[in-house]
Amino acid sequence: GIRLFRKVEADKPLYTPVNAVLPGRRNNPADHVAGIRPLAVYGPIHYQELPELFMDFTSSLTGKSPSTTGAGSEGALTKGPFNALPATSDLNNALLAFILAGSNGFSTAAGYIGHKYKMDHDVSLLIPELWSLMTEEERCPEMMIENGFLEKIEDFELNGETILGSRLGYRITDAFVNQYLGKVFEAPNTVFENDMLKPELQNLEDFADGIKNICETHKKVADAYLEDGSVEGLIPPMKALIYIMATGEYEGKKITDPEVRNLFKREYVVNSDWYKERLEIKQQRKSACCKSHVQYLTDFINQPTNAYETERLNIEAQLETVQDRLKHVESDDYIQTIIGTIGADPLYRG
Repeated sequence: GIRLFRKVEADKPLYTPVNAVLPGRRNNPADHVAGIRPLAVYGPIHYQELPELFMDFTSSLTGKSPSTTGAGSEGALTKGPFNALPATSDLNNALLAFILAGSNGFSTAAGYIGHKYKMDHDVSLLIPELWSLMTEEERCPEMMIENGFLEKIEDFELNGETILGSRLGYRITDAFVNQYLGKVFEAPNTVFENDMLKPELQNLEDFADGIKNICETHKKVADAYLEDGSVEGLIPPMKALIYIMATGEYEGKKITDPEVRNLFKREYVVNSDWYKERLEIKQQRKSACCKSHVQYLTDFINQPTNAYETERLNIEAQLETVQDRLKHVESDDYIQTIIGTIGADPLYRG
């Protein structure tokens, strides 16, 4: 169908680029017998701005999977033995990539939506088809919010306690269902009923406890970064987030304060001294790499026994190429060419 629509000939390649990634969330209802708390607070599709999204990414909280006996911060956090780098490096790189690339934090529900709706797998099975039928303008979260396709979840009071519903970000509305899901379902409103879009309508106490479960896990994970001092290896927006997750504020500012939200803006990042330092370190490491290549090729050429291979492999031309590359890397112009990349982590200066 794509080939016919685009009028691409049969002998020509058909490109279908992916420009959206929507992670799935494993959700579960409460299991009081097994002592598992509810974590089915997400609707079919959620959008979170970067601060809330990276709170979840950092804690890596997952609900109970059919293939596991427990729930909590497992999954990604159990892969530590396979990664020699501290988690701070991965968090820095991931957050910078999201900020600099302008990636949007949409996610989909898996397992359960509330205690009432169980899915064999997850809503994300439908998302590739749905998202491919939407234009990039239609996928824009600002446009969705402005037109009522996404609604913000607010904090609320229950039994005298403040429940931080805002940690969940935004969720799709009836307007979204009517506007977009008709592309996939003949009668989308019969599939995505109101209490599926708003799980608190199924059980408000479980909904509140699920949010508390999330917030408590945020604090537990963030506390570990403070206790071992690794928080100091984080870039400023990520560092602020860890303190807010652990203590509720950073330098007297809360997550809702403009000064904190601004830390996650691209304009702030590219003009910050710490980001410029990352680019300079990237330049230094690239220069050191080029110099090592120059030295290796020079040593190879200077070996009399390598005369034949030097000519056969055209090593002298390769050396000139690397020397030109080194000259470019050490120039002021090089920094301009890497603005918008994640640079290099200053934690490792070697």
